[in-house]
Amino acid sequence: MDFRSGLEALRSAQKPSRGTAAYSRHVNRPAGRYMAAWMNSHGFTPNQATAVSATLSAAGIALIALVSPTWWLGILVAALLAGGYVMDSVDGQLARLRGGGSKSGEWLDHTVDCFKTLTLHLAVLISWYRFFDLPSDAWLLVPLAFTVVAAATYFGLILMPTLRPAAAPTWAAPPVESPLRRFLLLPIDYGFLCWVFVLLGWPTAFRLVWTLLLIAAAAMLAVALRKWWHELRAVDGLT
Repeated sequence: MDFRSGLEALRSAQKPSRGTAAYSRHVNRPAGRYMAAWMNSHGFTPNQATAVSATLSAAGIALIALVSPTWWLGILVAALLAGGYVMDSVDGQLARLRGGGSKSGEWLDHTVDCFKTLTLHLAVLISWYRFFDLPSDAWLLVPLAFTVVAAATYFGLILMPTLRPAAAPTWAAPPVESPLRRFLLLPIDYGFLCWVFVLLGWPTAFRLVWTLLLIAAAAMLAVALRKWWHELRAVDGLT
């Protein structure tokens, strides 16, 4: 399948965008679609796309932990992380182009995502400890707390679809989604977090923005946990 045919096929085979944050919806998925069509036309497999994603992400995360922050480092880290996130979208789209994915490929994708989610915040913790002139060591609790929030959020998002009963076929249109919702979800959008690293060369600005994102992500997790609990209690027939 050539590039143009693959691109047209992907345009009609996208995952539902409802419930996804603005960056993932409007930037990452479209970029991944073009890259998936190109990689498919050159014979790449979904697992190879996952490997490229892991390599780019690991390089960016390692730079955060190992190199003293500068303005150029922030741009490089952001580009590597964002590139890895694009490739994270590519593997699934490549699988759809090739007629469906595999269980091993899905496991690999989720495992890489889990490592990436956790090590990103731990790398920030290391960077703050090694290179930032913090007003107090208590600031180190921010990336530590963000690690916990990110891990719990990722776990819930992966687990909940396996616990929900299969949806019955329906002709009813889904409720209208608020146009603001996709932007309110940005604090938990990994792609948005990638570009926050352009502030890495300005430690105070980065520290404050990262803290605000933690507060927003923690609030969203609290809302999600309550929603998931009541949803599953209803499935159990309990109140």
